[in-house]
Amino acid sequence: MTGQQDDFSHLDRAGRAMANIARSPRVTVNIVIGACILLAWLSLAAIAIRGAEGRGAGLGAPGDTMLRNLPQLPLPDFLERFFTLCLSPAPLDASVGLLAGALVLMWFLMAIATMLPSAAPMIRTYCEIADTARIKGEPVVLPLVLVAGYLSVWLAASVMFAALTLAAHASAAPRGMLDPVIGIAGALALLIAGLYQFSGLKEACLKKCKNPFSILFANWSARPAHIFRLGVAQGIWCLGCCWALMLVMFAVGVMNVFWMALIGLFTLIEKQTASRVPTRLAGAILLVWAAALLVVSA
Repeated sequence: MTGQQDDFSHLDRAGRAMANIARSPRVTVNIVIGACILLAWLSLAAIAIRGAEGRGAGLGAPGDTMLRNLPQLPLPDFLERFFTLCLSPAPLDASVGLLAGALVLMWFLMAIATMLPSAAPMIRTYCEIADTARIKGEPVVLPLVLVAGYLSVWLAASVMFAALTLAAHASAAPRGMLDPVIGIAGALALLIAGLYQFSGLKEACLKKCKNPFSILFANWSARPAHIFRLGVAQGIWCLGCCWALMLVMFAVGVMNVFWMALIGLFTLIEKQTASRVPTRLAGAILLVWAAALLVVSA
């Protein structure tokens, strides 16, 4: 836009703000993504607080004391029901389908909270290329289409993680051996995650995540469907890089927000660091931890 079309002085303050947002999609993307990450963390924190309150003092997880001292806000009934389903190892009076749906949503919130921040470089790179194309007068697809493709992969992954959660609970509950089975399952999850940190596939996926510019530039398109597929491809690389780290949640407690934050922070650092030292060090720690947990659970 040029000339008078750029003059928003005749609009009120709200109108000028909306016009500037419409003219700069990057602002819209930052607002939407920031809001999604914030809402995901708030939801997960609320679930974790409910879980800490439901556990006895002798059965508490790390950080439960602090969580119990946080103020409890009144929530709508549907959110309370959702939290109860997420924290219950059995369907209660709900159908398995309803419980599965709640677990899928819970895992998806975890993916948004921990993985979407690490995708910021990829999204920022797309916005920079889009800005250049817009200056040249070329059509540009809204960056949120790319983000939607990226998150669709993690939504599919959330279905698989929810199925694993249900399988772990179902295999333990009939025999009344929930704790030993979960301990062994947690050790197995740590073992897989630790070994994967040293794999060639992990390294290949991590390289793709670290260098989004060449992929985005080489596959640039003005077609929304193509950009969505490009987001899916980036999501697959990210999933290939981080799926094993998500398994760590089975060892530390699926709703342990402190470990969620640690995994999210490590993922962000891992994708921003050129050295493989953080990846190898994390793998070694996970393998030692898996061996210790197996000994304790045996």
